[in-house]
Amino acid sequence: QVQLVESGGGLVQPGGSLRLSCAASGSIFRVGTMAWYRQTPGKQREMVATITDTGMTYYVDSVKARFTISRDNVKNMVYLQMSNLKPEDTAVYYCNAAARITASRLFDMYWGQGTQVTVSS
Repeated sequence: QVQLVESGGGLVQPGGSLRLSCAASGSIFRVGTMAWYRQTPGKQREMVATITDTGMTYYVDSVKARFTISRDNVKNMVYLQMSNLKPEDTAVYYCNAAARITASRLFDMYWGQGTQVTVSS
């Protein structure tokens, strides 16, 4: 009913930048908080940044001052601008969104398929 599709991952050298995008589509009444998570093999998925529908943001300490989350409420998109990337940022990055498909439904949580970010020289 709601699909999230990420794009923008790839290989980048340490100190470089990447911009991830995520588009929400389908039968959407309203999108609430959107977020980016990341996961490396053998580790739990980690929340990287969140943004509410009013624009309030939160970042995990390891990415503060390097990553910026933003969103376009008209297009139902969320972005993650990543700068000064480090090898430890290497992970699969997942888009997450809380969305309602009708006015009478509560928010459900949706996930994208993930996009690989590799930081290496």
